Parts: sequence; structure tokens; C-alpha cells
Amino acid sequence: MTTYIWKLAQNLKLRQRVVASAVTYMRRLYTRKSLTEFDPRLVIPTCLYLASKSEESTVQARLVIFFIRKLYDKYRYEVKDMLEMEMKILEALNYHLLVFHPYRALPQLLQDSGMSDINMIHITWGIVNDTYKTDLILMHPPHLILLACICIASVLKENDTTAWFEELRVDMNLVKNISMEILDFYDNSKSVTEERINAALSKLNF
Repeated sequence: MTTYIWKLAQNLKLRQRVVASAVTYMRRLYTRKSLTEFDPRLVIPTCLYLASKSEESTVQARLVIFFIRKLYDKYRYEVKDMLEMEMKILEALNYHLLVFHPYRALPQLLQDSGMSDINMIHITWGIVNDTYKTDLILMHPPHLILLACICIASVLKENDTTAWFEELRVDMNLVKNISMEILDFYDNSKSVTEERINAALSKLNF
């Protein structure tokens, strides 16, 4: 479902933080509510709309519906449905919309590690983006997720960060475990093509 949040956000030209918050809201919601109770076809645009407001990048509700209909011409929900769902999601989340993301600390940590070249930033940023396609954001604090992403990126770039990580005095076993979870995600996602995702969602008349 995160794929459809990304697609809709691209059409609406929303910032990455908005997407990340929307995905977090959706994942938090479905730890408490079922798919049958909260239709993902309505939850997806509503979470993005809600995140756009909480991240001060507000888009009009009618534009959200307009663009999702451009993506999926059989989309049946109206603006009023999304606004009603917004209140239901707020109640389900106990109005807790504050989300801490790894993005803010990323440039500073890379600079501290001596790996602040633009290529390293792009690689690490991309890995952080991909963590929102997993449940890691519900399981670990953002600074540890970021360190795991830096760890993977440094290996890809063949940079030795052993001494730098030792200076941080963090639990490296936990960082390595998170890194392995990210790598497992990459390995498993190879068999899940976009065509297979689209085929599954078409059966739901998305």
C-alpha cells in the first residue's frame, strides 16, 4: 500500500516528509484497526491528506481525490468520504500525529562521519526511503534506523566506518540487526514486482 501513497504524493508534488508521515499514520492505524473496518482505498489518500496538514504542506481535499481518480479511474469515494475518514483516523490514533523521521539528522551524521559527499547522501537517503516500506518505523527509534542505513551505504561505498561507530557508543548489535532486516526486505522484494502488486489490487477494484 505504501507504493500507492508514493504514487499519489508524486502527482501532488508533496515533500518526502509528508509521504513518510502518511505511511507512518497508515501503519500505526493498522496495528489497531482491521482492513475490513478501514478500507485502504480510502485510508491511503486520507493519510496523505492528513500528513500534508501536519507537515505544513497542505493540499486541498478535492485535489487529492482528483489525482487519485487520474491514477485509478474507477475510484468511487468522494471528498466527504475522505473528510469523514480523517476524523476516524484521528480518533484511532488518539490524535497523536507527531512523527520523528531519520531525515533531519542525516546530513549532520554523514558530515560527522566524514562521508558527506553527494553520492553518499543520495544512497543513504534512498535506503531511508525504503525503510518506510517495512514495519521498522514502528519497531525502532529513527536514529537507529538512520545509523543502520548509513552502515549499509558505507558498505556499498566501501567506506570503513568502524572507528566512527565506536565513538557513537550505540548498541552495534541492534544497528546490525536493523541493517539485516533492511537487507532482507531488499532480498524479498525482488520477487514482488509492481505487476504482481497491481494484479492483486485490481482484484480489490482499487
